[in-house]
Amino acid sequence: MIRRRQRILASIHVLLDALAASAALVTAWYLRFVVEIIPVTRGPQDLSVYLRLVPLVAVLFPLIFTLHGIYRQRPGRTAIEELLSVAMGVASSTIVLSGLLLWFRPAGGDYSRATLALFSICSLLFISGGRLIARWLIGRRIRRGEGLERVLVVGGGDLAREVIRRIEDHRGLGLTVVGYVAAAPFEGDPEYLGTPDDVVRLLRSRQIDHVYVAMPHQSAPETMMLLDRLSREYVSVHVVPDLLQYMALRSKVEDLDGLPTVNLSETPLAGWNSLLKRIFDLVTATVASILFAPVMIGIAAAIRLEDGAPVVYRQRRMGLDGQPFEMIKFRSMKNDAEAASGAVWASRDDERRTRVGRFIRRWSLDELPQLINVLRGEMSLVGPRPERPEFVEKFREEFPHYMLRHKVRAGMTGWAQVHGWRGNTSVRMRVEHDLFYIENWSLFLDLKILLMTIRYGFRHENAY
Repeated sequence: MIRRRQRILASIHVLLDALAASAALVTAWYLRFVVEIIPVTRGPQDLSVYLRLVPLVAVLFPLIFTLHGIYRQRPGRTAIEELLSVAMGVASSTIVLSGLLLWFRPAGGDYSRATLALFSICSLLFISGGRLIARWLIGRRIRRGEGLERVLVVGGGDLAREVIRRIEDHRGLGLTVVGYVAAAPFEGDPEYLGTPDDVVRLLRSRQIDHVYVAMPHQSAPETMMLLDRLSREYVSVHVVPDLLQYMALRSKVEDLDGLPTVNLSETPLAGWNSLLKRIFDLVTATVASILFAPVMIGIAAAIRLEDGAPVVYRQRRMGLDGQPFEMIKFRSMKNDAEAASGAVWASRDDERRTRVGRFIRRWSLDELPQLINVLRGEMSLVGPRPERPEFVEKFREEFPHYMLRHKVRAGMTGWAQVHGWRGNTSVRMRVEHDLFYIENWSLFLDLKILLMTIRYGFRHENAY
């Protein structure tokens, strides 16, 4: 039911975005050749030339938006975040459209670049405006209580509270919790309505549309009795399995020849999203390698002059699916620095560092050779920072869900790092930030992290 409502809401946004982009194309033509907001020097182009592009635009914009994850429903996403995502999607769509138009030229010339520039501005305004209006209308309906379907939650403890929280977070889907029943009440909202024996009575008196059964696995006999009673009622029944302690990433019900199974480690980084992220990594890492080439040559020369060869240091790390790889860094410590100590964290006044090493570690410049790891496919620009196998074996026993970090490629920078959790800091907080990134991945989030890295990440008090 929730998935169906999400699809409906996403379909509405797809339709609105396609109509807005199409209207923006016609408006751009009107502003260019009728209003002449930009002077026309080579003669006007007929509207029919641009009307031929409407089907392409109506398909291209929603497709690019889908790849950007803009249609994915996220609770708590602010209007500003949504508009930034739209701006990113419009920019990408316009670039792709401009490339396609190099192959599909109208008879007698090219499409006007000025018209395409106006189109990008109009599409941003129209799509953003349409989404703000839709957001306001949906919020207005919710505030008035129109079209809301009423939910009763059966169960107590953390599982029931989590069900209530998530339904309230997704009020945009048209659900509202009228109360809960449990063996005993717990603190907080919503209203306590009685025990599970009162469920059938409450269905009629409270006009319940959906019942969410979130009882602990110890109550299996009671759950089966309750489901038997509910099977005789006109109400939608949803059973929430008691797997809360095992769920770190988004879960998904999969079908195994008619047998439902629960995937506890579903991530958005699969299929086309994985390909999109890889293309982004290749393009951006190539550009960054060219831009930073003079800096890297200078650092290599400085290391060689101070402490001789080698200038790079290869360290074994754990990557995607737990596969080891050799991460490349500029050598910032003396040769054989760990011969006596073994694998240990670097400390603030670590005497093993060279003079050049102190500087490049302070500014994270020792990480630049990892662009090679990105181009090889061993790392990504953005993702959880890879750890050494010695530390992975330790942390996997101490921190639940730690190994889920390896569901994606390790990154040069990440959500944890730009929030200060780097170096010898709390592993638990790093894991929490890494799992948030994996569950909420989008190309926009990657770009945001890269910008935050430029603003906050290079120089940090924990980089030593």
